[in-house]
Amino acid sequence: MDYKNIKTLGDLKASGYQSLTVKDELRKNLVRQLKAKDAGFEGILGYDETVIPELQTAILSRHNILLLGLRGQAKTRIARLMVNLLDEYIPYISGSEVFDDPLNPISWYGKHEISIHGDQCPVSWQHRSERYTEKLATPDVTVADLIGDVDPIKAATLKLTYNDERVIHFGLIPRAHRSIFVINELPDLQARIQVALFNMLQEKDIQIRGFKLRLPLDVQFVFTANPEDYTNRGSIVTPLKDRIESQILTHYPKSIGISRKITFQEAKLTEEQKSCIEADGLLKDLVEQVAFEARKSEFIDQKSGVSARLTISAYENLISTAERRMLVNDEKQTFVRLSDMIGIIPAVTGKIELVYEGELEGPAKVANILIGKAIRTLFARYFPDPEKAKRAKTPNPYVPIADWFTDGNTLDISDQLNDAQYKKELMSVTGLHDMVKKFHPKLSAVQTLLMMEFILHGLAEYSMLSKNYLDGGFGFSDMFDSLFSGSPEEDDDLDFR
Repeated sequence: MDYKNIKTLGDLKASGYQSLTVKDELRKNLVRQLKAKDAGFEGILGYDETVIPELQTAILSRHNILLLGLRGQAKTRIARLMVNLLDEYIPYISGSEVFDDPLNPISWYGKHEISIHGDQCPVSWQHRSERYTEKLATPDVTVADLIGDVDPIKAATLKLTYNDERVIHFGLIPRAHRSIFVINELPDLQARIQVALFNMLQEKDIQIRGFKLRLPLDVQFVFTANPEDYTNRGSIVTPLKDRIESQILTHYPKSIGISRKITFQEAKLTEEQKSCIEADGLLKDLVEQVAFEARKSEFIDQKSGVSARLTISAYENLISTAERRMLVNDEKQTFVRLSDMIGIIPAVTGKIELVYEGELEGPAKVANILIGKAIRTLFARYFPDPEKAKRAKTPNPYVPIADWFTDGNTLDISDQLNDAQYKKELMSVTGLHDMVKKFHPKLSAVQTLLMMEFILHGLAEYSMLSKNYLDGGFGFSDMFDSLFSGSPEEDDDLDFR
């Protein structure tokens, strides 16, 4: 349709344009999308078999939608992407506050304009990007914010009585006529405000301070809510929930692979970081595994959830930790080490809600515990299980490494070591290089060094070595020597294992 040349109601009628409700419009474009085998909802990963089909079903049914799930499950992003299912442009009566459909006006202004100008009534065009309104539900939201209120100044200026529709100042929902309207964190909305939405969803009329006005609004409602809110801060009142036709449950990524894709899609890295810092797949998996460990940890409130933003922030911090080390050591490029995982702790502690037991441990120690469990979980995928190796009839492959530390040797890996010093320190450990080459002979030189450090961290998690926290890194020593050296207070301060 030639939008630029349609400037009046008469032009619009002559073009053969037919009005659709916003729900019919979404349905029409989704049908076209499905027939064309277009996936839609770009950037939403891990929901192809669960959330997206349910969402598409709800749209085909022309339902209002409630997206229910824990934080960081892309609920708001899904709602925003629904805009792509709207027509690129729709016509409206120029100057209308509620973007009246020229072929079906609902406001006094729209009807008045057509009665005066007829087919010469001016028409403007609204882009789909302008047809989305989002409101975060907070306790201070009022009916006036959402629906509207009587404006005494307008009444006085226009010399109108309060019986005249023109004295109303419309709120966000009427201004979202023919659009998508999203209320985030719906349970945070006070019950009396939720009640005000009843008629908007069902009967299509609005009531403002006793002023009853029949205003058949055309709105696609999308609500988001966190199940935690049902007990902690509020609830969705039953009659309102009954009027929301489709409830769709979201969830966290079910695999490390999907979680990695989400992290890399969302992580914001500079071009310098991408070109100068190499991050092996092992480190990427470890970052994701930390979140998986957190989602089943007894120290963390599982009702609150562990957002996907944890891994995104953690990965950005991991890269930045390696970058800082590179800059301090005056190097041109580097690779991420296992010891750089210490840099993700601030990203973890700020995104987990601890239960009482977790509070006793402290957020930093819980973060270290999660990192340790992630290392232990992945270690058995790359090397023999140390516990099974102890019981096996064949020689224990970890004995040469453990014996090196038993002989009184220690190894400190900190961010003060440049890449050459890092390699020298790892190569000094008897049996470490040989073991990596035995189980992973085709690794690059950098990957080999990373795996050598991984073995040390893994053996520490299986209590074959002692791992202590140092400023900017970790120190490894014999397990039994560490038990009999130093005071208990020192152990409490340093040993995060």
